[in-house]
Amino acid sequence: MNSDLTPFLRQMLLIRRFEEKLDDLFSSGVIKGTSHLYAGQEAVAVGVCAALQPDDLMTSTHRGHGHFLAKGGDAGALMAELWGKATGPSKGRGGSQHVADYSIGFLGSNGITAGGLPIATGAALSAQMRGTGQVVVCFFGEGGANQGTFHESLNMAAIWRLPVIFICENNQYAMSTRFDEAFATPDIAARAAGYGIHGEVVDGVDFFAVQNAVQSAAKRAREGDGPTLLEMKTYRYYGHSKSDKCDYRTREEEAEWRLKDCIGKLQTAMEMPNEEYAPILAEIDGQIEAAVEFARDSPEPEVVEWESEMFA
Repeated sequence: MNSDLTPFLRQMLLIRRFEEKLDDLFSSGVIKGTSHLYAGQEAVAVGVCAALQPDDLMTSTHRGHGHFLAKGGDAGALMAELWGKATGPSKGRGGSQHVADYSIGFLGSNGITAGGLPIATGAALSAQMRGTGQVVVCFFGEGGANQGTFHESLNMAAIWRLPVIFICENNQYAMSTRFDEAFATPDIAARAAGYGIHGEVVDGVDFFAVQNAVQSAAKRAREGDGPTLLEMKTYRYYGHSKSDKCDYRTREEEAEWRLKDCIGKLQTAMEMPNEEYAPILAEIDGQIEAAVEFARDSPEPEVVEWESEMFA
């Protein structure tokens, strides 16, 4: 068994179990509002972060819990943020869609479709001008690839050869719109040619494929060869948001993707027997319960603090 991969398996399990717990908490009304779950896409977040350096930067999306945890964010703090507690990374003001933690280079999740692309481009320009050697990773969904900010950001990053990796998580549906209903070509990565940058389609349920693609992209970025557009073909197991019943896709399609589950693929590749996998899963479940307890017991934000650190 390849035990060197165990930390990555743990990260993927942490994201999966965190999201499954959130589904229960939102469905039962313990946490109010809505949420966009990342379950099914864990190999992308963990594979990307496995190829980065600790001081590299990241922008995220409305479906950002997995990105935050993969970047090294604390599960208890994230849970507290979702509960609106003062111990959250954004002190309870960001909630599910607007979490940021600069201490780990997580520049923020974003409720605006494709809203992270110009932020990542600006951060990459800053890194280039300061000569830090940092790489910026920008996550976005395939729906964001049809926003104007996608084209503007890629064009500017290409012109200035900025150290940014654009990660398109193509989970096949933008809300309820199927990919082939919104795109005339089979691959978003093909658009890279129009900007004169490297583009590549990656199997987003294969941890190794993701890690290798990002390692190459990061090397190009650090050597001054500019940005890369990587399209991760993946699938979300839950609906677009909490209230989405997925009436627009078949149960057969869902079952087919679950057969390719990224966590199962990594466990198989590691040759890890179930008797070694089970205690790891139990340990992760304990971490999730501890995160819930931490969030539940954390203090509410003080009223006098609500207007501090707010910008409009």
